[in-house]
Amino acid sequence: MKTLFDKIWDAHTVSEIPEGPTQIYIDRHFCHEVTSPQAFNGLRERGLKVFRPNQTTLTADHNTPTCNQDQPVKDPISKKQLDTLSKNAEEFGLTLYALGNERNGVVHIIGPENGYTQPGMTIVCGDSHTSTHGAFGAIAFGIGTSEVEMVLATQCILQSRPKTMRITFNGKLQKGVTAKDLALYMISQLTTGGATGYFVEYAGEAIRNLNMEERMTLCNLSIEMGARGGLIAPDETTFEYIKGKDFAPKGEAYEKAVEYWKTLKTDEGAKFDSEYVFDAGKIEPMVTYGTNPGMGVSITGNIPTLEGLDETGRISFQKSLNYMGFEAGDKMEGKPIDYVFLGSCTNGRIEDFRTFANFVKGKKKAENVTAWLVPGSHRVEKQLKEEGLYQILVDAGFEVRQPGCSACLAMNDDKVPAGKYSVSTTNRNFEGRQGPGARTILASPLVAAAAAVTGKITDPRKLN
Repeated sequence: MKTLFDKIWDAHTVSEIPEGPTQIYIDRHFCHEVTSPQAFNGLRERGLKVFRPNQTTLTADHNTPTCNQDQPVKDPISKKQLDTLSKNAEEFGLTLYALGNERNGVVHIIGPENGYTQPGMTIVCGDSHTSTHGAFGAIAFGIGTSEVEMVLATQCILQSRPKTMRITFNGKLQKGVTAKDLALYMISQLTTGGATGYFVEYAGEAIRNLNMEERMTLCNLSIEMGARGGLIAPDETTFEYIKGKDFAPKGEAYEKAVEYWKTLKTDEGAKFDSEYVFDAGKIEPMVTYGTNPGMGVSITGNIPTLEGLDETGRISFQKSLNYMGFEAGDKMEGKPIDYVFLGSCTNGRIEDFRTFANFVKGKKKAENVTAWLVPGSHRVEKQLKEEGLYQILVDAGFEVRQPGCSACLAMNDDKVPAGKYSVSTTNRNFEGRQGPGARTILASPLVAAAAAVTGKITDPRKLN
């Protein structure tokens, strides 16, 4: 009896070193401009070519402007990284979706929307949130730059076999509760180290009821509790999403692929190294109050107190609250905010924008709020216009920017000023993550929309 993880891992095992790592074959390799330059330099120094260029895809996303992308990039560091990516793509014969290309966008968004991401695959990228692709029933994980070079040169990677964990969400999510809330709740319960060393499979009624974009959000956030990655068994929802995508199998090849994909599920009686079960019906909209994704609480709840913490925990907890300007026991609902960011590989897909736009329709952005709405790809941007969502957002006083990672990591021009509060749909709220001194409150697109029109943390269930 095998778990889903075991089936995929074993099918991709090339060789095993006794009491050492496993050599794993990689089906799809994604690269962006920030973590790949040194890897390509390593190939040059060793006189190597990319072993299987058709299985590597490049995109520009992290250090890119989200305004005036048709003009020369002004920031010298960004320009150098983007020019280097283009040079490497040309020299090594690789597919690149540069700025302005219709397929350009955030690496973990363009993979699925173009059909590169498929069930049963092994997928890597020099980016921690590669776990996103696990939503399709794939083993997907982030790698370091030296490992990027290894995959480019050999299409294989050495990895220690992780332990397996299953997290089951029974029941249905309440109205107004999203996959982002489910993830933030899970991390608040297990902590940011609760899944360290594990690959997590998500199961249960609540998971089966999620659409593909919601599943990607959940798997994206797996690493925020220390997991190596997360995955969900593919089903009809998965197959329908993939069908017709540009690089997905077509016709008879698609039908044959689906027959294989249907076998990708955990066998009855298979054992996991660890298991957790949650009641999805008890989860409410969530927000974070501290400086890691595990410091989350229901939007109607209060920041925890220092009670029960040891001295080390008390010091760390208080340091986090001091940075955020909050007090233990504070109520989160009603706290004023300054910025709202909708986007990133966590929540930059069309469903996220549909949720946000449908909520703000007929309302107006609060005057005290600066909002950055950044679609995850040009295809998402195009859909916004085709579906009339773009106009809804403009009418409500919002500006839609051009695709990119944007304010997720403050590597580009989109930085939240020091001391300002940002309700953000991204994945990390570390100190300085969205800019030096910026204060980040992680939330779902629905909670972000409510904050954007009220200027404060607001329970969206009370407005609509």
